[in-house]
Amino acid sequence: MLDVISRSQRGRVCQYSKDGKSVTTPLLVRSDDSEPVSVYKGEHGRVLKFFGTDVPLENGLLTTSSSQPSEPMPCVGGVQVVRLPLPKDLSIDPEAEVVVVPNAFELRREPRRILEVVVQLREAIGFGRLLMMSGLGEPSTVALLSYMGVDVFDDALPKAAGYSGIRLIPEAEVSTGKDESEANVSAMEAELEKVRMFIAADRLRELADQRSFSSPSSVALLRLYDQDCYAYAEEECSTVGCRFGCNTTQALRRPDLRRYRDRIAEYRKPCNKRVLLLLPCSAKKPYHISKSHKAFSSAIHTAQHDTLVHEVIITSPLGIVPRELDALYPANSYDIPVTGVWKCEERAMIRSMLSNLLSQGYDKVVCHLGEDSSLVQDLAEMELTVVDDDPTSPASLQNLDHALRDATKGMDTVDYLVDRNEQFRSVLRFQFGNECADILMGENAYAIGKFPYWKLMTEDPADRSKKTQLGMLTPERGLISLTLDGAELLAEAGHYCVQMNDFELKGNLFAVGVTDADPRIRIGDEAIIVCNGKVRGIGVAMMCGLEMVDLKRGIAVKIRHKVN
Repeated sequence: MLDVISRSQRGRVCQYSKDGKSVTTPLLVRSDDSEPVSVYKGEHGRVLKFFGTDVPLENGLLTTSSSQPSEPMPCVGGVQVVRLPLPKDLSIDPEAEVVVVPNAFELRREPRRILEVVVQLREAIGFGRLLMMSGLGEPSTVALLSYMGVDVFDDALPKAAGYSGIRLIPEAEVSTGKDESEANVSAMEAELEKVRMFIAADRLRELADQRSFSSPSSVALLRLYDQDCYAYAEEECSTVGCRFGCNTTQALRRPDLRRYRDRIAEYRKPCNKRVLLLLPCSAKKPYHISKSHKAFSSAIHTAQHDTLVHEVIITSPLGIVPRELDALYPANSYDIPVTGVWKCEERAMIRSMLSNLLSQGYDKVVCHLGEDSSLVQDLAEMELTVVDDDPTSPASLQNLDHALRDATKGMDTVDYLVDRNEQFRSVLRFQFGNECADILMGENAYAIGKFPYWKLMTEDPADRSKKTQLGMLTPERGLISLTLDGAELLAEAGHYCVQMNDFELKGNLFAVGVTDADPRIRIGDEAIIVCNGKVRGIGVAMMCGLEMVDLKRGIAVKIRHKVN
């Protein structure tokens, strides 16, 4: 029986139970018969002791990863052994609960082959089984491998290295010339405890970033994973999250940040915005609550011309952040070291994204970036407003006020209600996509409230006193939360739906009750519960859509509203 306790992208903490005993992953399988899961040397080779069942890890002639593919060994006690190389049409026994690769050591220091094997296995076995890679894990790599989806490791490599006088630590391997086998195993246990802690905090990527510098092959592994396995990695990335650090260049390639930039590539500015204002980021998130941005606001919102001004923050690792999105993840959560020096990759990213935004058409561009103006100054004709590289000085703020007034002179002003509607539409497009945004912002829909507490309302054209709330944006969640009425509109078009069996929905929806789910759903997304064509509830997805269908345990959707 497998329960997923917590997730951090592809990394997860699971509790596996059988016959009254349980283990928690990421797990280290030791050469100790007293444990529920262990490995020992049998008469014909290694044997995995799995909750009282002995599972041979070798079967006759041993093959290597360069041999011809062989058929998986029969499933024994819920364990299926699969030797490398993997057959292209790998099939897993339906009774298997754990899949073991006994010769994974052959992949060590070969990052491309590690990725090929892990992704192929993980996609073949699904979300409801554990994956064990024997002979591959060591203190410097278990964070990376867990991040990619490996659940179980053994002490074979740490002990073998220790017997050869090599001390394995998370940062490197060091030759000492003495027996380090027990020290290596202890280091593995300590590192796996850290991995479990980072997963529980949904910050495993940060630990993986740190550990990747332990060896050239680990650096290559993480780079190739981000480059070649984006679709696989993004599937389990949450659309909401906690504060996280981007302290390395590699962190720029995180799948959740790449997803943000991909969505911004499809982003369309509010149609009423005619003057683009470029602003620097702030250490405090979201930006609008920081002292510097409150100061900018005092110079921007001095008259009704502010509805013509589109505030866009220039930053790394996101590139650009339109003001109406600054309360959404990941713009509300990242942290990055500020040195005043832009890396080549950051410069190229920002310039490309800003060029795409500029192509949507602005009448004027005002730049309030200070010394960072040189980064984008040649992309368009723009007025610089910062004095002495201090954007918050009285002189700079006065310049900003005057520049915006001059830029909007002669332009027809736009009503605040229209401006709010268009900004809300942009948030809907970012979160749900263009089609869903058009559905929710129908002919009689409009936004009310003060940013970032916006509500989406609709009214009956025959009786304007009859108003209905469709959703609400809150900075606490960082997304728009739908009401049942808003969910009805999207469900009619088949968006973000989770199909459930016909039973009374008393609390949260568990995976066992899910029959189908929109594969676009990600953890943190809005999920609309549907049964027999009727909406039964609306809530937050606790699993991605594919995982809801695959798993039979755990909360699939945390219900916010349900039909009584």
